[in-house]
Amino acid sequence: MSQDETGSRELIGQVVSDRMDKTVTVKVERRVPHPLYKKYVRKSSKFAVHDEQNICRTGDTVAIVACRPLSKRKSWQLARVVERAE
Repeated sequence: MSQDETGSRELIGQVVSDRMDKTVTVKVERRVPHPLYKKYVRKSSKFAVHDEQNICRTGDTVAIVACRPLSKRKSWQLARVVERAE
């Protein structure tokens, strides 16, 4: 997680679904230590992301930023495509 000059959150994740119009589902993984055993465990969250030009495809790695709520579940928008899927 990083913050740019405007102070909005930016996350890097992978597109898992692009079936909706102007919306993609992005899965963001993070590593957190287990509270008791201290082993690092992978946890993930899925976000509905606004993709105005429908440029993302399943498997792409993208950067997303927080924005105002655009719908009931969608409060993130696409910042840039980091890497294209092959």
